[in-house]
Amino acid sequence: MADLTLDTAQKILDAAFAKAGELKLKPLVVTILDARGVLKLAAAQDGTSLMRAEIAHGKAYGALAMGMGSRALFQRAQEQAYFIDAVNTIAKGALVPVPGGVLIMDGATLLGAVGVSGDTSDNDEACAVAGIQAAGLKANAG
Repeated sequence: MADLTLDTAQKILDAAFAKAGELKLKPLVVTILDARGVLKLAAAQDGTSLMRAEIAHGKAYGALAMGMGSRALFQRAQEQAYFIDAVNTIAKGALVPVPGGVLIMDGATLLGAVGVSGDTSDNDEACAVAGIQAAGLKANAG
């Protein structure tokens, strides 16, 4: 698989929402970007709070922009807040450096990223990882 197909993105989305249901999480937004950072698919469950779509996008975008899952960005922000702040300034505030942004890998090939927002960051990340794995791909959460 060289590109992230719409069919694969739909599998990721469906499995991420299924995991959220299994864990009885708050309503989520799932955003899936291809390797170029272009929106492939996004959906919000009923009842999501304001700005969840932007946060989910920022988690996925940050993972792609920096080449690492957003958990690693979160760690970097704790160790070098000035660096993440500077990068986020360059990115015009588009990065959300907390867990929930996960790279989609097919072997060593980067296909895109999933961003999830709505519950705790750890639960958001668990749903992204579950979605990616259900599609038969490797998740890199950082």
